[in-house]
Amino acid sequence: MKYFGAHVSASGGVQNAPINAHAIGATAFALFTKNQRHWFAPTLSERDIEAFRLECERLGFKPFQILPHDSYLINLGHPDEEGLLKSRGSFVEEMHRCQQLGLDRLNFHPGSHLGRISLDECLDRVAESINIALDKTQGVTAVIENTAGQGTNVGFDFAHIAHIIDRVEDKSRVGYCIDTCHAFAAGYNLSSTEACEKTFAQIDSIISLDYLRGVHLNEAMRPLGSHIDRHERLGHGQIGWECFEFIARDPRFDNMPLVLETIDESLWPEEIARLNALAGN
Repeated sequence: MKYFGAHVSASGGVQNAPINAHAIGATAFALFTKNQRHWFAPTLSERDIEAFRLECERLGFKPFQILPHDSYLINLGHPDEEGLLKSRGSFVEEMHRCQQLGLDRLNFHPGSHLGRISLDECLDRVAESINIALDKTQGVTAVIENTAGQGTNVGFDFAHIAHIIDRVEDKSRVGYCIDTCHAFAAGYNLSSTEACEKTFAQIDSIISLDYLRGVHLNEAMRPLGSHIDRHERLGHGQIGWECFEFIARDPRFDNMPLVLETIDESLWPEEIARLNALAGN
């Protein structure tokens, strides 16, 4: 079964995210459990936690259909001790918020070396950060999102993600998310059915798709290998509908959140409906 949705607003309280997702015909969704521009947030109240859980139950959203995202400020591979400790503290808090809400995964960008440490040292720091977070929380999987490779960001090569996962002690609580725009921008061709077959086979050979915990369904505004993260409406960019049709029909992408972050929110109901039709839902 395919579960399509979008990254919806949780403005006014986390309990509004499932309501907003249901309103656009989604069977999956992503959200920020706090303001993504802040390092830390007030503790979730028991009322907020209960309201979120009740709305998810009422609207039929189970944990495996939900892909929360952490703050963009967090850099788990930070080269400086102060920045690394602050990032780790914020990440643990985000993992704990997911645990409180009954969610089973947290999506995050791996980080950046900022040109001050080596790539491998940065990746090792990310893995160590994950180990620390898993040790301090329960039941929540750390989901590493591939990046476009802008600036000094790591994670644009799936070998980077394999490097991190190899060094995570609890393999049952680590996974990854494929962002289609990021992958395309990083040089992984997804512009045809044949290209998708080759690219996903390549990714699977680097790091098993058994670790896949979600997909961000994003069209790319810029050309293959641009290393520029610019999203577009599905079918109106450089990737094209064949990629999204491939994902909709391939059983390897069943039973996980398949989430839109495309640029025009007004089109999300239409895009979700078309994806459902392609999947035969």
